[in-house]
Amino acid sequence: MNIVIGNMYLLDWILVGILLVGIIGLAYYTKRYTKSVADFLAANRCAGRYLLAVSEGMAGLGAISVIAQFQMFYNAGFTATFWSLASAPIYIMITLSGYVIYRYRETRAMTLAQYFEMRYSKGVRIYAGILAWVAGIVNFGIFPAVGARFFIYFCGIPRYILGDADQGGGYIVATSTKVTHYLASGEVTTYVGEALSKVDLQALSFHFLFAQIDLTYIAIMIGLLAVSLFFVFMGGQIAVMVTDFVQGTFTYIVMLAIIGFIFYKLSWSDITTTLIEEAPEKQSMLNPFDTEKTAGFNPWFYFISIFGMLITYMSWQGSAAYNSSAKNAHEARMSKILGSWRAMITTMAIMLLPIGVWVLMRFGTSDADALAANVDSTLAMVGNESIQNQMRVPLALTQVLPIGITGMFCAVMLFAFISTHDTYLHSWGSIFIQDVILPFRKKPFTPKQHIWLLRFSILFVAFFIFLFSLFFQQSQYILMFFAITGAIYAGGAGPIIIFGLYWKRGSVKAAWASLTIGWATAITGMILQNGWESWWHPFLTNYAPGVLSGLDSLFALIRENVWGINWEITPKKFPIDGQWFFFFSIILSLTTYITLSLMDAYIFGKPAHNMKQLLHRGEYRIEDDHSSKEAPPSGWRAILPSSEFTWRDKLVYWGNFAWVMIWFAVFLFVIISNFVIDNKFSDENWGMFWAIQVGASILLCIFTVIWFLIGGVRDMIEMFKTLSTAKRDAMDNGMVHDGHSLVDDELVEHAEEVEEATNA
Repeated sequence: MNIVIGNMYLLDWILVGILLVGIIGLAYYTKRYTKSVADFLAANRCAGRYLLAVSEGMAGLGAISVIAQFQMFYNAGFTATFWSLASAPIYIMITLSGYVIYRYRETRAMTLAQYFEMRYSKGVRIYAGILAWVAGIVNFGIFPAVGARFFIYFCGIPRYILGDADQGGGYIVATSTKVTHYLASGEVTTYVGEALSKVDLQALSFHFLFAQIDLTYIAIMIGLLAVSLFFVFMGGQIAVMVTDFVQGTFTYIVMLAIIGFIFYKLSWSDITTTLIEEAPEKQSMLNPFDTEKTAGFNPWFYFISIFGMLITYMSWQGSAAYNSSAKNAHEARMSKILGSWRAMITTMAIMLLPIGVWVLMRFGTSDADALAANVDSTLAMVGNESIQNQMRVPLALTQVLPIGITGMFCAVMLFAFISTHDTYLHSWGSIFIQDVILPFRKKPFTPKQHIWLLRFSILFVAFFIFLFSLFFQQSQYILMFFAITGAIYAGGAGPIIIFGLYWKRGSVKAAWASLTIGWATAITGMILQNGWESWWHPFLTNYAPGVLSGLDSLFALIRENVWGINWEITPKKFPIDGQWFFFFSIILSLTTYITLSLMDAYIFGKPAHNMKQLLHRGEYRIEDDHSSKEAPPSGWRAILPSSEFTWRDKLVYWGNFAWVMIWFAVFLFVIISNFVIDNKFSDENWGMFWAIQVGASILLCIFTVIWFLIGGVRDMIEMFKTLSTAKRDAMDNGMVHDGHSLVDDELVEHAEEVEEATNA
């Protein structure tokens, strides 16, 4: 078993293979339960809270998300989590009140845009569906690329690249220790040692439409996408959810093992001492108040994230099916509450791994120097700086993790890739059919036709993201790319979701305007960022130097007067990143939506919307959709446990509340101590602070893994039993008629008869 293949031992490869075969078999097993459109799209709305919490968390993890967070924590260290503590009151309000998710589940919509047709109009549904689909597949476009690169570098898979004709043609075989160029003439050129760090693979390679033709990279992307497609094709949301639960549970167990290994390898003193001594000035990895020069991931990044979480909650539709899959609105609410416990497990491991790598590469020993040199020499062959930043931590991990754990971590990343890709393929493929094609239909498809259309749409999404990954040249951090592409849709959709569910005066005109301003702002940001170095900066330098000088002076004024903002004009990069354009899109869309809605209501006299019909309350009530016969509380009472809560639910509720608010109180104490009393913590104090925070979180993580495993298995068995006997309705397909779901026709007619009889 000591045979080494690439960067992993044979045992590691066997572990990965066995786990992959097992999860493929489970996906195939779920095929027997998918019999209707509602099964394919929303697991027939019969998922329990633990199954939802774990599987949705795994769907949101993703290989690309792990790598994105590796980038963030490698650059910002522990400080990246401090500012997230400021979100505690907002997070409590969102999760404990069932903010958005409770009312959305009451609408019984299977996609967000279906809800838009029920609340606004068919035109808004189609417009929002197109925007969501375009923004989604563009955002999704880099997922296969980042995932494939991870496996190439982490596993040490040789890259077979076509050679450029001007450089001798042939093909190139590149590994971390050697590059061999097999020229068309039959000659062979080998680069090793010092020559390896100087070789320019981009210059030696053949390019088609600016893309390097890397056959290994292409083959891995195709293979990974094929597995993800198999999962979706087999059982739709049922297969996606069940496999994501199993993958998620395995991931949490491995994450705990990795955390244990990190503390076996490094003492807490080793970590804090190295972070204090080696971090550059004003880029502290421990002290969040000493991060002015930390590029991108400074306090403003987290403040905007908190604000965006409140206004655009649930607007991003990458895992849309999970919002519709709960057995009732209360289970949906509880799944979100449990989600905060689940998130701690992955956050701890994903934070500690890159910080551990950062420390090990600067530990001041010969091993640390060798590790840093090996990583740097391999990355030197990669011309793109963004790709270098993405692959730094994975490359180091291959030389740090021991046999067995290396294979398990590789399996975790494989599962993270599959779970996100099958979920996103399902979501974006479904949205195109449900919200762009279906609204034009007067006659419903048969269930078989409908499911096959969904599959073809999903296949197209896979084809698109493959091509996008092949040709797109990424120029910024992954999280910044997520922010600006997400803003195309989420910035404008956030206001129309929230106010549509909670305000009867939100108007159709306001919805159109909000969506338009959201995407226009985001597109402006993308044009400025992607064209800055090649077009905008040269143009301003040559033809409008006064404008460039004025912008430079303006940004200098902002830097001097606003703490934490370090905007500076350079020829290489536009100073305002994707996170800020996300913020601008939200503010402009929100202001426009409220203004136009008020004008429609009080100037043009537009009638209020029928919220009872939208939310299936009162005479429109569906008994199975609520665990209690009492009407759900509103206002501030919605934050407190309602009659739907059992004593166990209340225990979970108050436990979550206590945990989050304790850390928020600590956050306030630190803020007051630093800014009001001027009693600043030393770096050593911060080391102690993070020791307590990390230690307490790890203990809670161990308990949570066991708890969620038991609850999730119970939910999965119960879901299979329900699906075995469930009665399917062919009309439950996402079509809307006269402002309500087609499947609710009889319900609405009965409610109208009752209302007429009452009025008579």
